[in-house]
Amino acid sequence: MVEEQNWKALVERLRSILSESKSTPDIKSIHAVISDESPSNIALAMENLETEQACIIFTALEKSLAVKVLEKIDLGLVKKLLSQSKDNKLADLVEPLAPRDAAAIIAEAPKKYVQTYLKNDFADPLVVQDVKQRINYAKGTAGRIMTSEFIRLPADITIEEALLQVKKTDPKVDVPAVLYVVAQESGVTAFGHRLLGVISIRDLVMCNPKRRVAEVMATDIISIPAKAKEEDAAALLSTYKFMALPVTDEDGYLVGIIPADDLMKVIVSRLHHLYMQSVGTDAKTMENLSPFQAAKLRVPWLLGTMVIELLAGVVISHYDAVLTKVILLASFMPVISAISGNVGLQSAAITVRALDTKSAGRKSAWSSLGKEALTSLIMAVTCGLILGTIGAIWSKHMPFGIVICGALICSTITAGLMGTIIPFFSKKLGFDPATTAGPFETAFQDVVGFAVFLGLATQLQHWIS
Repeated sequence: MVEEQNWKALVERLRSILSESKSTPDIKSIHAVISDESPSNIALAMENLETEQACIIFTALEKSLAVKVLEKIDLGLVKKLLSQSKDNKLADLVEPLAPRDAAAIIAEAPKKYVQTYLKNDFADPLVVQDVKQRINYAKGTAGRIMTSEFIRLPADITIEEALLQVKKTDPKVDVPAVLYVVAQESGVTAFGHRLLGVISIRDLVMCNPKRRVAEVMATDIISIPAKAKEEDAAALLSTYKFMALPVTDEDGYLVGIIPADDLMKVIVSRLHHLYMQSVGTDAKTMENLSPFQAAKLRVPWLLGTMVIELLAGVVISHYDAVLTKVILLASFMPVISAISGNVGLQSAAITVRALDTKSAGRKSAWSSLGKEALTSLIMAVTCGLILGTIGAIWSKHMPFGIVICGALICSTITAGLMGTIIPFFSKKLGFDPATTAGPFETAFQDVVGFAVFLGLATQLQHWIS
């Protein structure tokens, strides 16, 4: 608990220093604050700062401390830090790290840094090999987080010979305590190893040195395809309590393993990211802004809304004659705008929440849009029929009710679709969906709703006047 309080207090001290710095950060003050802090505390503090602030802190760290912090920091933040870095110091930073840790960081770095590192003649061959294996697979898959740094044993050697192989490994290379018994198939090179069984170093030590590895290895193997999701790997490790999980390619060959501690870093990083999204990282950013900064961020979207609403004004002025002739139409315009506007805001809120929790990903975008369109249609028809009936009774003219009904249906469907589409595009373009969705959705549904409403009224004015 003391450690937790320390890093939380460190976050507040660093925020205070950075907020006081108008243009140039006070490096001396930053050094004074972090001088007695552990790398773990600094890493936790940076993860709870804004990305720009974390980048300033990371740049201020001495190389030896930066390496230790880099080893412990969230991989998602590592990518952001490197993306904002002006100089490619990746090779220098990962050089002191264990090959497995270095490969994990490099694989998540921006592509230009990865390619530069792989072309570096002085790069660690073990790290290069591991990185090349990882980047062959998409992010979020088991293959992306696996490592090629593990011990492979032939099945026909003795326990004594197996122990000698373990002793020959580089002590600086952090390999898992589980060993993998493989068979090299003829005509297959590099990673063409068929997985036969597994055995732990503890089992090797406890067994008779003269026995063969094939006699004592465990053959009931649980593995995962390289293209499977990392969440599936986490579920298997959690269920079977493995120290590492073998990863196989499409042909069933062993291509890597996922150590439990490596997967834990990835899952914690993912949970941290989802938590920050669920509580609203954009809301947190807005909270830290001054009133002037917040207004400066939001005013452009309101001005954009003003422009679109002026189009609605143009539409209304175009149908001035029918409004003058049928005064009752003006009484229903606020009702149509309010009902459709509420539908749009509901759709926008649902979509923004789904985006924040990642439940509306790229694959589900069209299904979400279709679902919201159908929902909006049902609500539009229901409300349209009710308001149309009220309008017909009020005006004592059925065509007047038809105009009201049709206008509300079109306006509500437009609002629902805009409330779903705009957050998707805002997120894709890097804007805050919560800031952009409401104004634009309201403006578009007003333009469409009033245009349909007054257009129908004009066509049917001889029936409704």
